Amino acid sequence: MSTSHVDAVTFSDLSRNPRAVAERAARLGRVRVTHRDAPDFYLTAVDREEERDQTLATASRLFLALIKHDPTARALVLAMPEVFPWVRHLAPKELRAFTLELVEALSDAAELDVDVTTQEVIAGWRATARIKADPERHAEARKPTEGDFGPVEVSA
Repeated sequence: MSTSHVDAVTFSDLSRNPRAVAERAARLGRVRVTHRDAPDFYLTAVDREEERDQTLATASRLFLALIKHDPTARALVLAMPEVFPWVRHLAPKELRAFTLELVEALSDAAELDVDVTTQEVIAGWRATARIKADPERHAEARKPTEGDFGPVEVSA
């Protein structure tokens, strides 16, 4: 669920009138709190967050059960291009590997409360697909290398 700008309050609003903001969050389910000098955050009711956690856990367990009963993950692999159109640039073996890594990351998010891994898996495989989609970049990436190229800079 995305929160529109109408469902947002400023940090100043929260500090000036916490009761009104809390009532609004309870009524809407969650409210985005914007902050000029820091990342935004959500104010949400515990029961709603717990329901979201249970939903993620259920979906994760369902995907893990599918893979357990079908080690090739055929049903999930067939669905992946609908969710991630860029997977068309991956080889079949890579697509199966991505599917398995994604399901494992979703399980970690649900069972261990480790959310960042899921986005890292998606970003990593998307980067692979991006390189493979460009024949020149793909050819360059496949060339052998030697030596230490120094520290890697992370871009956003």
